Amino acid sequence: MRVAQQVVMLLTCLLVLAATAINRDGRLMGSDASQWFAPAAPADSTAAEIPADTVTYTDSGMMVVHTALLAGDVSGYAGPVPLDVYVKDGKIDHVEALENSETPRFFDRASALLTQWNGKTLDQVATMQVDAVTGATYSSQAIITNVQRAAQYAGSVAATSGPGIPLKTWLALIVALAGALIPLFYHSRGYRIVQLIANVVVLGFWCGAFLSWELMVGYMANGFNWLTALPVVVMLVAAFIFPLFGRYNHYCNHICPFGSLQELAGMCSHRKVKVSARVNHWLTRFRQWLWVVLVALMVSGIWGKWTSYELFTAFAFDTASWIVIALAVVTVIVAVFIPRPYCRWICPTGTLFKVSQNTER
Repeated sequence: MRVAQQVVMLLTCLLVLAATAINRDGRLMGSDASQWFAPAAPADSTAAEIPADTVTYTDSGMMVVHTALLAGDVSGYAGPVPLDVYVKDGKIDHVEALENSETPRFFDRASALLTQWNGKTLDQVATMQVDAVTGATYSSQAIITNVQRAAQYAGSVAATSGPGIPLKTWLALIVALAGALIPLFYHSRGYRIVQLIANVVVLGFWCGAFLSWELMVGYMANGFNWLTALPVVVMLVAAFIFPLFGRYNHYCNHICPFGSLQELAGMCSHRKVKVSARVNHWLTRFRQWLWVVLVALMVSGIWGKWTSYELFTAFAFDTASWIVIALAVVTVIVAVFIPRPYCRWICPTGTLFKVSQNTER
């Protein structure tokens, strides 16, 4: 009976993520939601296949993704907005706009977005949220969708024809698998410290591999490449599937980089601030109600940008906001004296996992 309840709650959480992806990005697993109820194409017509020259290479070896056919169904105000997206070493180098039918003065405003993705990895492009330019909303949305599809396609090309899975991905996969599997069979304080350090250094600071609302909604909207996302797949299994077999909060306790960083901080001092049961009760209630409000804001489309302020993003300190970095530093300092404060009383992602495994009360 409990497993059945967990399955229902898990499916409910997945539906919430799907609804958010459709509402925010108009897409679900790479499919354009606006086309679902469009009139069917004539029986003798066939969808245009993406030709081989959708990807070309410059003389220096830089990949260029041409979105003319890749996003031919995506329109701005007056028609398609094709782009050339230049990719180097798994990152967006720059984006160039091609000839289009948009009103020049409006498209010039929207073109300010073209530099937003410079230096971002293909995975970051899939999950980052970029706001449309006021006064040029249609052109902006078309540019954003074109870049997202180009990044997704570039990732698939790199996985199938490139040199293979990057070293970072292999190391992140090894650390994630160790956190997922070894604690099932082996318990040792020494090993746990090593695992916590690996989570922070490899998954957190080096690879930026962790679960967050922004990541999960982005993947739900745009899909993902299984090969390059293998570490994340392991994390998702630990977070959503392990609880079905009685391993509750496994991801949070054994893999999450920010949870690991807080636990390591707590090991720096034996002096702890005692939190009374009453205060703990009200702080737990605060986390639950905060989660309800944040999910309502996101699903309704009123304010989904809060997902960019989860403290996990502080690991990517070159792109994280100073507010997030400052809050993360304060949280780690507090964690020296109060065990895992963010995990226990704030974390929206952790609350999602608790709801999905039917352990949130």
